[in-house]
Amino acid sequence: MATVVRLTRMGRNKTPFYRIVVTDSRKKRDGGWIESIGYYNPLTNPESIKFDAERLAYWKSVGAKLSDRVAKITGK
Repeated sequence: MATVVRLTRMGRNKTPFYRIVVTDSRKKRDGGWIESIGYYNPLTNPESIKFDAERLAYWKSVGAKLSDRVAKITGK
């Protein structure tokens, strides 16, 4: 199973926030996920982001790939 760390959209119309999740790469954007490791809210000023760096490092060590956006906002 190829795993990827990516964002899944939450919130309502025109007020999105995102969960940072680990999921199978074949699932849809908002499909089921294996583990939620944080969140990202682009609407706050400044943008709020919180994630478990330990779990992110673990998933990277077992072969999970980061999406472009997750890599950018986590600085990894």
